[in-house]
Amino acid sequence: MKVLVFGSLNIDLIFSVDHIVAGGETISSSSLVKSAGGKGANQAAALAKAGMDVYMAGKVGRDGQFLLTLLESYGVNTGAVRVYEGASGQALIQLDKTGQNAIVLYAGGNAAITIDEINRTLGDFGEGDCIVLQNEIVFTGKIIKAAHERGMRVCLNPSPYDEKIAALPLDLVDVFFVNEIEGAALAGSSPLPQILDSLTGRFPAAEIVLTAGREGAYYGSGNIRGKGSIVEVPVVDTTGAGDTFTGYFIAARYKQYPLQAALDIASKAASLAVSRKGAMEAIPLAVEVFPSKQSI
Repeated sequence: MKVLVFGSLNIDLIFSVDHIVAGGETISSSSLVKSAGGKGANQAAALAKAGMDVYMAGKVGRDGQFLLTLLESYGVNTGAVRVYEGASGQALIQLDKTGQNAIVLYAGGNAAITIDEINRTLGDFGEGDCIVLQNEIVFTGKIIKAAHERGMRVCLNPSPYDEKIAALPLDLVDVFFVNEIEGAALAGSSPLPQILDSLTGRFPAAEIVLTAGREGAYYGSGNIRGKGSIVEVPVVDTTGAGDTFTGYFIAARYKQYPLQAALDIASKAASLAVSRKGAMEAIPLAVEVFPSKQSI
């Protein structure tokens, strides 16, 4: 199975601040770090670090060449990432002293992807392959439909959640990855058990994976339920935690770990990621995360 991540590639500008800035407030940053990011790129890096055969598709400007070099260093095939004469996607990230973040996005190349590029990319994939999508590029709905028609397994992380999500062909999605906010918006309810029940009822053919921070992660598919627990670590930076979980959960299931083990593996990977600074570079390697099957 090949995994195609069709998604965003961003240049992250990370400002370390005492607290997240309020409206009308001006504050100073103690540091500024430029790094690689974008939910698509982060998920591709996580999949590659987890040992998967992963391909990245998207679009960057010449200012984003270092993103491709970094992804390639993790083992990601970047042949389907187009380089154009515009700006790459940008993310302005405030990171406070507790490790929480606030993010402002500029689409850049993520909004410059064309239908022709989508068709050419998907032509190299088919039955049994997996596609991983988010909500940071254009034409996500068309990609879902085209991937489904090709027999690909469709995984969707509807983040950031906005009005565009409702217009997507969500009934064609095989696996949803949502956090509490996205899950509540999609389900129209808020308590965790109710979110899971609402989503499994609305999408009876899909798997629902709901991440809940310190509460770990919840799984629902039909009448099947599961829960993964985090590893207690000092929280340094929560950027990319959900992307790490997504990559490792997909990898664990592909490697045929049982559901409970996959939830725990992905939760451990996300826990390790938040104990380190950065997004892609904070994602742990497979040797740090996967247990031997004999220990399960």
